Amino acid sequence: MIGWLEGKLQEKRPPYLLVDVNGVGYELQAPMTTFYTLPQTGDAVTLYTHQVVRDDAHQLYGFAERRDRDVFRMLLKVSGVGAKIGLAILSGMNAQAFSRCVFEGDTASLSRLPGIGKKTAERLVIEMRDRLDTSDGEARAAPTGQAPGPDMRDPVGEAVSALVSLGFKPHEASQRVRSVGGADLNCEEIVRLALQSLVK
Repeated sequence: MIGWLEGKLQEKRPPYLLVDVNGVGYELQAPMTTFYTLPQTGDAVTLYTHQVVRDDAHQLYGFAERRDRDVFRMLLKVSGVGAKIGLAILSGMNAQAFSRCVFEGDTASLSRLPGIGKKTAERLVIEMRDRLDTSDGEARAAPTGQAPGPDMRDPVGEAVSALVSLGFKPHEASQRVRSVGGADLNCEEIVRLALQSLVK
């Protein structure tokens, strides 16, 4: 299994990114919390990874922090939660914020995330409470710094596509992107603001 990658960031188009490792391009899917910390394209990047091997595809997921990857792996063991929902959760909040929701039984915040209904949120609280380290339940501020992204031809369209990939219905994704406004924002900034509005 591939545990981490270190190479040159070739391309980032949420939720996909491409990393050049000694001439081999690895395509990964990553949560938005990872995209917020990525360097400019062309710069060096190191990502913790999780590989999923299926009959019809080999998929690689990348995370800026080891703890985010660990939580993603735990989420995959929860009944009814797959990789898509795992990415959606870690796009809406980092591992520490998710742990805090679990330990506080905050199903309301969890159910605001795309693809998470009330029953799934309750299941997450019950099943994840014993798996998570209690130290992650401490209140910590989520990182707000963000590296500027590359120029994109249509950041609004890219943002809508990113939200759809994270589980939003197309009309809901369009509505959330429109509510953010700001024509001068790049794709990552639009998605970040759209997701932040869910957990307020």
